[in-house]
Amino acid sequence: MLFNSLQYLVFLPVVFLLYWISPQRLRVPLLLVASYVFYCTWRPIYGLLIFGLTMATFLLVPFIHKAATAASGKHIFTPKVWLGIAVAVNLLCLAIFKYAYFAVGSVKQGLSMAGIDWKEPHLHIILPLGISFFVFEFIHYAVEVYRGKPLVKNFSALALFAAFFPTQIAGPIKRYQDFVPQLTEKLKFKWEYVDEGMQMILMGLAKKVLLADNLAMVVQAGFAHPENFSSVDLWLITYAFAFQIFFDFAGYTDVARGSALLFGYKVPINFNLPYMAANVADFWNRWHISLSTWLRDYLFIPLGGSRVSRPLVYRNLFITMALGGLWHGAAMHFLAWGAYQGIVLILHREYVRVLEAVGINKKLAASPTAAKLYHWFSIVATFHIVCIGWVLFRADDMKTAGAMILKLVQAPVDLLHFSASQLAILQIRDPIIFPALLLLLPGLMISQPIIAWLNDKKFYQSPPWAVQVSLMVALMCLLTIFSPDSSPRFIYFQF
Repeated sequence: MLFNSLQYLVFLPVVFLLYWISPQRLRVPLLLVASYVFYCTWRPIYGLLIFGLTMATFLLVPFIHKAATAASGKHIFTPKVWLGIAVAVNLLCLAIFKYAYFAVGSVKQGLSMAGIDWKEPHLHIILPLGISFFVFEFIHYAVEVYRGKPLVKNFSALALFAAFFPTQIAGPIKRYQDFVPQLTEKLKFKWEYVDEGMQMILMGLAKKVLLADNLAMVVQAGFAHPENFSSVDLWLITYAFAFQIFFDFAGYTDVARGSALLFGYKVPINFNLPYMAANVADFWNRWHISLSTWLRDYLFIPLGGSRVSRPLVYRNLFITMALGGLWHGAAMHFLAWGAYQGIVLILHREYVRVLEAVGINKKLAASPTAAKLYHWFSIVATFHIVCIGWVLFRADDMKTAGAMILKLVQAPVDLLHFSASQLAILQIRDPIIFPALLLLLPGLMISQPIIAWLNDKKFYQSPPWAVQVSLMVALMCLLTIFSPDSSPRFIYFQF
C-alpha cells in the first residue's frame, strides 16, 4: 500500500477513527492489526516474515539480559554470544532475501573469469518491502539490551515497534527507548494532532507528487540514455536527481511522521536541509539522519570509532560507509557509492587537518566576510561532491555511472563553447518535463538559503492560522493541476 494511493486515502482515516473511539487497552492491538493489514496488501506471505523475526527477537533478546544478570557459570552462553545469535538471525534473514542474487551473480562472475561456465540456479526470491528497516530496528533493540537498557516484555509492544505502518516500509529507523514508552501513555484526542499531522501529510505528498515525480521524468530520460546528452545536460539531470531523491524521501518521511502524529505518536526527523551542508560530514548529519546515526552507533563505534589511530579511523569510516552503501542495494554501484562516501569523508578529515596545520581556520575566524564567503563556497562544493555520488547511486550499473561521471568532469571545457540551443534536454517534448526542469531546478536551488533563513526565524513552527490554511489550499490546488499521469512508488521502498 503506497502513501500516495487511493488505498491509503481510505485506510488511514478508517484506522484513525477506530483508534480514537477504542478504549486505551485496545489501541495497541488495533494498530498492530492495521499495520499487518497495511503490510500484507502487497504480498500476504511476507507478513509471516516480519512476524517470525519479531518472535525470534522477542524470544532471543531476554537471554542476553538473563546471561548478563546470572551468576558466573550459571548460564550456558555469555551475553555477547546471545547477542551474536540474535543479530545473526536477523542478518541471515536479510542476507537471504536481499543479497542471495548478488552472491550468486558474484560467484558466477568469478567462475567465468576462471574459464568455468556455471549455470546459476533461479532462486525465486522477491525482496520483502521494508526488510532493511525493521531488521535494523531489531538489531538496535538487541544491542541496547546488551548495553544494559531494559527489555520490552510485552510482545505486542515489540511487534508494533517494528510493524508500525507509518514507518514500516522506509523508516525513519526508530529507537525503541523513544517509541515503546509512547505505547503506554494514556493519550486523549487533541485537535492539534490532526492539525499538525495533516499539514505534514499534505506537505509530504506535495514534495513527492508535485516535485519528485515531475523531476523523475527528467531523471529517467537522462539516466536511460546518457549518451544522447551533453555534459551540461547531464549536470542538469544530476541536479534533478539530487532534488528528486530528496523530495521523494523527505516527502515519505513527512507523510510517515504526519500519519504517526494522527495517533499521538512522534517519530524522529530524517532530514535537516542536507543541501545546506558545508562539508560531507555535515551532510551525513543532515541526510537520512536515522540511518547515519544507526551506522555510527552500531557499526562505526563498535569498529573503534574515532578512538583509535588515524589509519584505523579512516578504515572504520570506509568500512561503515561501504556497508551503508551495500545496505541500500545488492549491486556494485551501491557498494561503489558507499565506498565513494567513505573516501570523501576521509579526504574531508585530511583537508580539515591541513587547514588547521597551516592556520587557515584562524585567518578565517579573524575575517567574518572571508569566513562567510568560504562558508557559501563550501556549500556549493559539497553539493557537487554529493551529486557525483548520486550518479553512482542512481545509475543502473557501473558502466553507465562511469560514462556519466567522465562526461560530467568534462563540463568546464564544454562550457567554453556552449550555447543554450545545444541542450539536448530541450528536445524532450513531454509538456510536463521541460517546465519542471526549467522552473523547478533554479527555484529549488535558490530556495535552500531562504528555507534556512525561515527556519532560523522559527517561521514554520508557528505561522499564522490564515497562512497555514492558504498554504494547504494552494498545495491541494497544485497537486490537482500539476500531478503527473502516474506516480511511481517511493524510491526507498526498494531498500
